[in-house]
Amino acid sequence: MPLSLRIHPRIQDIPAEHWDALVPDGNPFLTHAFLSGLEQHGCVRSELGWQAWHVAWYRDDVLVAALPAYLKGNSHGEFVFDWSWAHAFEQAGGRYYPKLVCAVPFTPATGPRLLTGRKPNAALERALADALIAEVRRLELSGAHINFPDRATGDRLRRDERWLYRCDVQYHWRNAGYADFDAFLAALNHKKRKNIRQERDRLHADGWRFERLPGDALDERGWAFVHALYVRTFAEKGNYPALSDGFFRHLGQQLPAQTMVCVARAPDGRPAAMALFLEGGGKLYGRYWGATQHVPGLHFECCYYQGIEYAIERGMESFEPGAQGEHKLARGFLPVLTHSYHYLRDPVLHARVKDALEHERATVGAWHDELLSRSPYVHAVA
Repeated sequence: MPLSLRIHPRIQDIPAEHWDALVPDGNPFLTHAFLSGLEQHGCVRSELGWQAWHVAWYRDDVLVAALPAYLKGNSHGEFVFDWSWAHAFEQAGGRYYPKLVCAVPFTPATGPRLLTGRKPNAALERALADALIAEVRRLELSGAHINFPDRATGDRLRRDERWLYRCDVQYHWRNAGYADFDAFLAALNHKKRKNIRQERDRLHADGWRFERLPGDALDERGWAFVHALYVRTFAEKGNYPALSDGFFRHLGQQLPAQTMVCVARAPDGRPAAMALFLEGGGKLYGRYWGATQHVPGLHFECCYYQGIEYAIERGMESFEPGAQGEHKLARGFLPVLTHSYHYLRDPVLHARVKDALEHERATVGAWHDELLSRSPYVHAVA
């Protein structure tokens, strides 16, 4: 049977079990529950520059391939920074926005993007990528962008000359089969090991206590506390907190086993800080954090050490704590290259960005290598 293409302006139009059957590796951000929660609770909406435009291929009315896509009226919440491309194109008389983005909103986590089921299907992946380009041409958009795809998807896109590729650096922790947190520390050089122990010991000696709670262990008041601290952190950094309190509660209700919150209790017993994590496919993902007061080392404990300890206890293979942050290197997170892929409809813009990316990749690659040379580990970590 031939394939038929449909564009869905709401993921709710696709049954959850049909969508989730296409997600191959347990990635929590690709689940129907996560993506639909963003739409249902006002995090993804046109006022914020996000209009759902999900691409789906059907065979005899059966969903066989799909990807999460959005018409974007700006570049906020993507973590692939193309503001300079937009400025240059518009200065030359072009219209950069809206563009079409295949991504998980507000989530710079690597994962599958061209969804074809438990086993990769190259023909269907090609059909999905072709559909993105066809939509750009049909709607006369500036381009299509695939952000943070997994390595296998990226390798296939790189062989297609229509797609330009870009790289950046994140910091990820890998589990080398550590028995416990002390075994992880033993793999670090003496200075880094001593610093981490001192940071942790100081907090515990002062009476700080930490609880790691599954999503369904928090009641409405607990989620209100988590969301309030998330908002506070974003306000302190001058950013807009796009995620609603309803979405946070939705995570606890719909993804309880994949959501974990570390709650830090001050010496007087009151909750004073939190870090929100998601997990799936043998990986832990750090997402948001906040605190009612500034305490030295509290951020590192909530966001990094509690996450590493949790990942070791559960036998997870890796921990991705989010974008940016060279300070993570000293705490056991090593630099890795992340990628994005870009189709630009205007041939002049395409050529200029292609040239710029060749230089940028060389710079980023050299930076990655320099960071890796400063590894905190005594021996190389595979």
